[in-house]
Amino acid sequence: MKALWSVPGLALVFALMAGCVTINIYFPTAAAEEAARAIVRDALQVEEGTREPEASSEAEPGAMLMPRNNPANANLPVLAWVLDRLVSPASAQSPDLQIQTPGINRIRASMRERAPQLAPHFRSGAIGFGRNADVVIRDLSEVPLRDRSTVQRLVSEENSDRDSLYREIARANDRPDWEDRIRETFARVWVEEAPSGYWYQDRNGQWQQK
Repeated sequence: MKALWSVPGLALVFALMAGCVTINIYFPTAAAEEAARAIVRDALQVEEGTREPEASSEAEPGAMLMPRNNPANANLPVLAWVLDRLVSPASAQSPDLQIQTPGINRIRASMRERAPQLAPHFRSGAIGFGRNADVVIRDLSEVPLRDRSTVQRLVSEENSDRDSLYREIARANDRPDWEDRIRETFARVWVEEAPSGYWYQDRNGQWQQK
């Protein structure tokens, strides 16, 4: 027990306990991407394709442990026992992102209904995907004069829905502070799932054609 309650041992315990708190609040990047991809494919009416397998980590479970010849290593068996009881099974699992609520479903239905009206203008290059996960008018001259006000209205309505979507997903998961991270994830996924020929803004706001 002397090794456990030594100053280095206690310091390590407190550091690892602080790490346990972090486990419960980190942004679930993989779950957010999976949720965004499902919503984007639904909105764009993209057929489900074969997903590339995620790269698996080559690190061994004990790769982050201290070297065997380190004196502090004597504390590890007891620390492992403590951590095993501090970290609940739920927090050790990859969290899912909640995207099934009445509010989110209404927004998705609205976007899905609007998609066929926007698609021709994406293909012509009149509009494209903005770097902020929105839709931006790129070249209104590609739209007949009589239809320009309609396109502007559609873009405005689409962006209103997208803003609401990102906000509602964050709220549905009780983490309104995740809204910016959710938007960043969608900004990337919209472009990745877009058909060839669609235009998008890169991180510098410059237009690129996929």
